[in-house]
Amino acid sequence: MSRIIAFANHKGGVSKTTSVANVGALLSQKGKKVLLVDLDAQANLTDYFLKERPEESIYNAMAGISPLHVTQIAKNLFITPSSLSMAGIDRMATESRDGTGLLRELLRPIEKEYDYVLIDCPPSLGIATINALVAASDLYICVTAEAIPVRGLKMLIDTLEEIKKRKNPDLKLSGIIITRWGARNLNKIMEEGLRKNFGEVVFNTKIRENISIAEAPTAFQDVASYSPASHGAEDYKALTEEILKRTR
Repeated sequence: MSRIIAFANHKGGVSKTTSVANVGALLSQKGKKVLLVDLDAQANLTDYFLKERPEESIYNAMAGISPLHVTQIAKNLFITPSSLSMAGIDRMATESRDGTGLLRELLRPIEKEYDYVLIDCPPSLGIATINALVAASDLYICVTAEAIPVRGLKMLIDTLEEIKKRKNPDLKLSGIIITRWGARNLNKIMEEGLRKNFGEVVFNTKIRENISIAEAPTAFQDVASYSPASHGAEDYKALTEEILKRTR
Protein backbone atom coordinates (compact mmCIF):
# COMPACT_ATOMS: atom_id res chain seq x y z
CA MET A 1 0.00 0.00 0.00
CA SER A 2 1.35 3.40 -0.97
CA ARG A 3 1.99 5.99 1.74
CA ILE A 4 1.19 9.52 0.67
CA ILE A 5 3.03 11.89 2.99
CA ALA A 6 2.54 15.65 2.97
CA PHE A 7 5.50 17.64 4.33
CA ALA A 8 3.96 20.91 5.49
CA ASN A 9 4.28 24.04 7.58
CA HIS A 10 2.89 27.45 6.72
CA LYS A 11 6.15 28.89 8.10
CA GLY A 12 8.89 29.12 5.49
CA GLY A 13 12.54 28.24 6.04
CA VAL A 14 11.90 25.05 8.01
CA SER A 15 13.47 22.62 5.49
CA LYS A 16 10.34 21.10 3.98
CA THR A 17 11.81 20.93 0.49
CA THR A 18 15.19 19.76 1.77
CA SER A 19 13.56 16.99 3.77
CA VAL A 20 11.35 15.81 0.89
CA ALA A 21 14.36 15.74 -1.45
CA ASN A 22 16.69 13.88 0.89
CA VAL A 23 14.20 11.44 2.37
CA GLY A 24 12.84 10.69 -1.09
CA ALA A 25 16.29 10.06 -2.53
CA LEU A 26 17.32 7.82 0.38
CA LEU A 27 14.09 5.82 0.22
CA SER A 28 14.66 5.25 -3.49
CA GLN A 29 18.24 4.13 -2.82
CA LYS A 30 16.80 1.50 -0.46
CA GLY A 31 14.76 0.05 -3.30
CA LYS A 32 11.49 1.90 -2.67
CA LYS A 33 9.76 3.44 -5.64
CA VAL A 34 9.18 7.10 -4.80
CA LEU A 35 7.23 9.92 -6.41
CA LEU A 36 7.99 13.49 -5.33
CA VAL A 37 5.21 16.04 -5.87
CA ASP A 38 6.19 19.71 -5.95
CA LEU A 39 3.23 21.93 -5.05
CA ASP A 40 5.17 25.14 -4.43
CA ALA A 41 5.14 27.91 -7.05
CA GLN A 42 8.80 28.59 -6.18
CA ALA A 43 9.53 25.09 -7.59
CA ASN A 44 12.55 24.62 -5.34
CA LEU A 45 12.08 20.85 -5.21
CA THR A 46 11.96 20.76 -9.00
CA ASP A 47 15.13 22.86 -9.21
CA TYR A 48 16.79 20.63 -6.61
CA PHE A 49 16.96 17.74 -9.07
CA LEU A 50 16.32 19.09 -12.58
CA LYS A 51 18.62 21.46 -14.44
CA GLU A 52 15.70 22.63 -16.58
CA ARG A 53 12.04 22.79 -15.63
CA PRO A 54 9.77 20.78 -17.94
CA GLU A 55 7.07 22.73 -19.77
CA GLU A 56 4.34 20.64 -18.15
CA SER A 57 3.88 21.15 -14.42
CA ILE A 58 1.55 20.03 -11.64
CA TYR A 59 -0.49 23.18 -12.27
CA ASN A 60 -1.34 22.08 -15.82
CA ALA A 61 -2.66 18.77 -14.49
CA MET A 62 -4.63 20.32 -11.62
CA ALA A 63 -6.14 22.85 -14.02
CA GLY A 64 -7.15 20.07 -16.42
CA ILE A 65 -4.93 21.42 -19.19
CA SER A 66 -2.85 18.24 -19.60
CA PRO A 67 -2.27 14.86 -17.93
CA LEU A 68 -0.09 14.56 -14.84
CA HIS A 69 3.55 14.89 -15.91
CA VAL A 70 6.09 12.62 -14.21
CA THR A 71 9.85 12.84 -14.82
CA GLN A 72 12.34 10.20 -13.72
CA ILE A 73 15.24 11.60 -11.69
CA ALA A 74 17.13 8.40 -10.85
CA LYS A 75 16.49 4.71 -10.33
CA ASN A 76 13.23 4.39 -8.37
CA LEU A 77 12.93 8.18 -8.02
CA PHE A 78 10.40 10.32 -9.92
CA ILE A 79 9.06 13.86 -9.68
CA THR A 80 5.97 15.77 -10.71
CA PRO A 81 7.48 19.24 -11.25
CA SER A 82 6.04 22.61 -10.34
CA SER A 83 6.23 26.04 -11.94
CA LEU A 84 5.42 29.67 -11.26
CA SER A 85 1.92 28.95 -12.60
CA MET A 86 1.08 27.33 -9.26
CA ALA A 87 0.81 30.86 -7.88
CA GLY A 88 -2.58 30.97 -9.60
CA ILE A 89 -3.94 27.77 -8.06
CA ASP A 90 -6.10 29.57 -5.48
CA ARG A 91 -7.86 31.63 -8.14
CA MET A 92 -8.30 28.61 -10.39
CA ALA A 93 -9.77 26.55 -7.57
CA THR A 94 -12.37 29.18 -6.66
CA GLU A 95 -13.66 28.99 -10.22
CA SER A 96 -14.11 25.20 -10.06
CA ARG A 97 -16.82 23.23 -8.29
CA ASP A 98 -14.48 22.08 -5.53
CA GLY A 99 -10.77 22.70 -5.84
CA THR A 100 -9.71 20.84 -2.71
CA GLY A 101 -9.68 17.34 -4.20
CA LEU A 102 -7.82 18.00 -7.43
CA LEU A 103 -4.56 16.39 -6.36
CA ARG A 104 -6.28 13.36 -4.87
CA GLU A 105 -8.06 12.75 -8.17
CA LEU A 106 -4.75 12.94 -10.05
CA LEU A 107 -2.94 10.57 -7.70
CA ARG A 108 -5.60 7.89 -7.36
CA PRO A 109 -4.92 6.20 -10.73
CA ILE A 110 -1.14 6.02 -10.15
CA GLU A 111 -0.51 5.91 -6.41
CA LYS A 112 -0.32 2.11 -6.30
CA GLU A 113 2.67 2.27 -8.66
CA TYR A 114 4.74 3.83 -5.86
CA ASP A 115 5.73 2.79 -2.36
CA TYR A 116 5.88 6.42 -1.24
CA VAL A 117 4.44 9.65 -2.59
CA LEU A 118 6.08 12.64 -0.86
CA ILE A 119 4.39 16.03 -1.27
CA ASP A 120 6.31 19.27 -0.81
CA CYS A 121 3.80 21.91 0.29
CA PRO A 122 4.24 25.67 -0.07
CA PRO A 123 4.68 27.84 3.05
CA SER A 124 0.99 28.69 3.35
CA LEU A 125 -2.36 27.14 4.21
CA GLY A 126 -3.80 27.94 0.79
CA ILE A 127 -5.47 25.63 -1.69
CA ALA A 128 -2.24 23.81 -2.63
CA THR A 129 -1.58 22.72 0.96
CA ILE A 130 -5.26 21.83 1.44
CA ASN A 131 -5.03 19.65 -1.68
CA ALA A 132 -2.02 17.89 -0.20
CA LEU A 133 -3.81 17.19 3.09
CA VAL A 134 -6.91 15.91 1.31
CA ALA A 135 -4.75 13.52 -0.75
CA ALA A 136 -2.37 12.38 2.00
CA SER A 137 -2.44 9.47 4.40
CA ASP A 138 0.14 11.14 6.67
CA LEU A 139 1.23 14.65 7.61
CA TYR A 140 4.83 15.36 8.57
CA ILE A 141 5.46 18.82 10.01
CA CYS A 142 8.95 20.25 9.60
CA VAL A 143 9.80 22.73 12.33
CA THR A 144 12.84 24.51 13.69
CA ALA A 145 13.05 24.41 17.49
CA GLU A 146 12.50 28.14 17.85
CA ALA A 147 9.68 30.14 19.39
CA ILE A 148 7.78 31.44 16.35
CA PRO A 149 7.77 28.22 14.24
CA VAL A 150 6.66 26.16 17.25
CA ARG A 151 3.87 28.59 18.18
CA GLY A 152 2.60 28.41 14.60
CA LEU A 153 1.90 24.68 14.84
CA LYS A 154 -1.57 25.19 16.30
CA MET A 155 -2.96 26.72 13.11
CA LEU A 156 -1.68 23.83 11.00
CA ILE A 157 -3.01 21.24 13.45
CA ASP A 158 -6.40 22.99 13.50
CA THR A 159 -6.41 22.78 9.70
CA LEU A 160 -5.55 19.07 9.93
CA GLU A 161 -8.53 18.45 12.22
CA GLU A 162 -10.85 20.36 9.89
CA ILE A 163 -9.66 18.31 6.89
CA LYS A 164 -10.18 15.09 8.86
CA LYS A 165 -13.77 16.07 9.66
CA ARG A 166 -14.76 17.28 6.20
CA LYS A 167 -12.58 15.68 3.54
CA ASN A 168 -10.11 13.01 4.64
CA PRO A 169 -10.88 11.03 7.81
CA ASP A 170 -7.81 8.83 7.27
CA LEU A 171 -5.33 11.71 7.52
CA LYS A 172 -3.15 11.69 10.62
CA LEU A 173 -0.27 13.65 12.08
CA SER A 174 2.40 10.97 11.87
CA GLY A 175 5.64 12.88 12.37
CA ILE A 176 7.26 16.12 13.48
CA ILE A 177 10.77 16.68 12.13
CA ILE A 178 13.06 19.05 13.99
CA THR A 179 15.37 20.73 11.49
CA ARG A 180 18.29 23.17 11.47
CA TRP A 181 19.26 21.99 14.94
CA GLY A 182 22.08 23.89 16.62
CA ALA A 183 22.08 22.63 20.24
CA ARG A 184 21.45 26.16 21.55
CA ASN A 185 19.56 26.58 24.83
CA LEU A 186 16.45 27.83 23.00
CA ASN A 187 16.59 24.78 20.70
CA LYS A 188 16.71 22.46 23.70
CA ILE A 189 13.83 24.20 25.50
CA MET A 190 11.63 24.12 22.42
CA GLU A 191 12.48 20.48 21.70
CA GLU A 192 11.52 19.57 25.24
CA GLY A 193 8.17 21.33 24.78
CA LEU A 194 7.52 19.55 21.48
CA ARG A 195 8.26 16.14 22.98
CA LYS A 196 6.10 16.90 26.03
CA ASN A 197 3.13 17.95 23.88
CA PHE A 198 3.44 15.47 21.00
CA GLY A 199 5.37 12.54 22.45
CA GLU A 200 6.44 9.85 20.00
CA VAL A 201 5.06 11.80 17.04
CA VAL A 202 8.30 13.81 17.19
CA PHE A 203 11.05 11.89 15.39
CA ASN A 204 14.05 10.96 17.50
CA THR A 205 16.37 12.17 14.76
CA LYS A 206 17.09 15.90 14.60
CA ILE A 207 18.51 17.41 11.42
CA ARG A 208 21.54 19.43 12.43
CA GLU A 209 22.66 22.61 10.70
CA ASN A 210 25.21 21.53 8.12
CA ILE A 211 26.74 23.29 5.14
CA SER A 212 26.64 20.14 3.01
CA ILE A 213 22.83 20.17 3.16
CA ALA A 214 22.84 23.65 1.63
CA GLU A 215 25.48 22.77 -0.97
CA ALA A 216 23.97 19.50 -2.23
CA PRO A 217 21.30 21.09 -4.48
CA THR A 218 24.00 22.97 -6.38
CA ALA A 219 25.17 19.54 -7.58
CA PHE A 220 21.56 18.32 -8.12
CA GLN A 221 22.19 15.62 -5.50
CA ASP A 222 20.86 14.54 -2.15
CA VAL A 223 23.26 15.22 0.71
CA ALA A 224 24.16 11.54 1.24
CA SER A 225 25.37 11.31 -2.35
CA TYR A 226 27.03 14.72 -2.29
CA SER A 227 28.85 14.38 1.04
CA PRO A 228 28.44 10.88 2.49
CA ALA A 229 30.48 11.58 5.64
CA SER A 230 28.70 14.81 6.57
CA HIS A 231 26.38 15.34 9.53
CA GLY A 232 23.63 16.11 7.06
CA ALA A 233 24.00 12.71 5.40
CA GLU A 234 24.13 10.99 8.78
CA ASP A 235 21.00 12.73 10.02
CA TYR A 236 18.88 12.18 6.91
CA LYS A 237 19.91 8.52 6.80
CA ALA A 238 18.79 8.13 10.41
CA LEU A 239 15.51 9.95 9.74
CA THR A 240 14.82 7.76 6.71
CA GLU A 241 15.36 4.63 8.81
CA GLU A 242 12.84 5.95 11.33
CA ILE A 243 10.32 6.63 8.57
CA LEU A 244 10.75 3.11 7.20
CA LYS A 245 10.08 1.65 10.66
CA ARG A 246 6.99 3.79 11.17
CA THR A 247 5.50 3.01 7.77
CA ARG A 248 5.97 -0.76 7.65
